[in-house]
Amino acid sequence: MTTAGELRSGKGHRDENFPVASRLIDARHRGIILAFYEFVRVADDIADHATLKADEKLAQLDRLEHDLLGNGAANAEAVRLRNALIERALPPRHAQDLLTAFRMDVTKLRYDNWNDLINYCTFSAMPVGRFVLDVHGESRATWAANDALCAALQINNHLQDCGKDYRDLDRVYIPLDAFAAAGAVPEQLGAARASPNLLRCIRDVAARNERLLADGEAFSAQIENTRLALEVAVIHSYARHIVALLQARDPLRERVHLSNAQFALYGLSAAIITSLRRIGGSRPVRKAQDAQHKA
Repeated sequence: MTTAGELRSGKGHRDENFPVASRLIDARHRGIILAFYEFVRVADDIADHATLKADEKLAQLDRLEHDLLGNGAANAEAVRLRNALIERALPPRHAQDLLTAFRMDVTKLRYDNWNDLINYCTFSAMPVGRFVLDVHGESRATWAANDALCAALQINNHLQDCGKDYRDLDRVYIPLDAFAAAGAVPEQLGAARASPNLLRCIRDVAARNERLLADGEAFSAQIENTRLALEVAVIHSYARHIVALLQARDPLRERVHLSNAQFALYGLSAAIITSLRRIGGSRPVRKAQDAQHKA
């Protein structure tokens, strides 16, 4: 039987648009975060596999969950994460939510509207940040800001890869009502360059995503752990600059990614600004957060 690991695309954590367990994260947390990433990466590769049939993809995802929950040991990525979760006394909930999203990737190729897309992000993106917060013992009062940032990161990625996703997988994450409002249709994603109407559609979604990023603006300041707060500030900075690129470029014919120099510049700037703010006393107060969350 083919294991999930044998279906890997070759993509790793250093190939993402955002840092994964960078050196900003305390060393004691990096191992479990990377175990989580490897599990998610292999599941994502299964859902996106070019030749596997839908029922084979779903069967592979089921076997990953089977092993994650301790009912087998065929997939090393699931066993590694399971053991790491047991060691930290953490539940598998967030990983299972992501498996739900990957099953949706296999069976759901279109999204009707913004709320439909955000519902997908509830499973595909938000659990990633929630997992990292749980690893650090952060308050769940941070989840609202986390959810906004994680959803925005996911939607940025959807817009960056909109042409490739359509051509390779017939998968369209841009909401159908956004196409209609701009006078565009999903089939235009297969062209070598975007039509004026399609560009309008993409930029309208990017503008809405910019507002979602604004909802996550306070996230870094809500985090107790300084190193994690810096990581989040850096990721938020990257996301804002990618949104700006999406509003200026055509993702069907242009690269809509940050350069290595931009990664370094924006990351360093965000880390310095956040450090100065925290030194200046703009620190979170967990009890106040928890009280507001319960209210």
